[in-house]
Amino acid sequence: MKVTPFETYQTYLSMKSHFTNPKYDFIKYGGKSRATISSFNKRKDKYWFEKTSRKYSDEEVLNFLLANFVNTNTPQNLWIGEIINSGERTYAEWMRRKQSMTYIFKEQTEKLLSENDLSKVFNCSKGHPPLLKKYLGGEISLETLIILEKVFSFVKNFDKNLKDPVWETVSLKIKKYIPFLNINVFQYKKILRDLINE
Repeated sequence: MKVTPFETYQTYLSMKSHFTNPKYDFIKYGGKSRATISSFNKRKDKYWFEKTSRKYSDEEVLNFLLANFVNTNTPQNLWIGEIINSGERTYAEWMRRKQSMTYIFKEQTEKLLSENDLSKVFNCSKGHPPLLKKYLGGEISLETLIILEKVFSFVKNFDKNLKDPVWETVSLKIKKYIPFLNINVFQYKKILRDLINE
């Protein structure tokens, strides 16, 4: 189903609120925002929403914007200009990551566990644990982090022990991204078991 340019704009605003406002839930509110047609018509970048709504279906618009908000470290500063310039590339990379999620997870956790004992991976006693360091260093994807959260529920513990803006940003991103990822936890538990028992 095709979306209108205004609906695309609404989805953009809602997605932005979802990733920047701890209280706003995109899924709960069905991606609706308080935007008006008249505010939309005044925008200089209106043409981009028109082009995007012609190019993508309803679900693709959602995934396209999701990919871009997930891929930035500062969703509050993600402006349309950035999405216009590199959005397509970001979306293509995100699609690739999603399609190879199992493979990427296996590869990244194998490396993580070859360098750290499982109990140390989540250890916050000396500041940022190895898991977070690997993520911040670009060695672990956000999807892998979320799968590990689904298996081990480590975020609550990190929230309690890490009181710094870096972790707070990552924590919010994990919580906001989880509802959009359909994860077969049993499949990933099996991969982890096999890796640990190797």
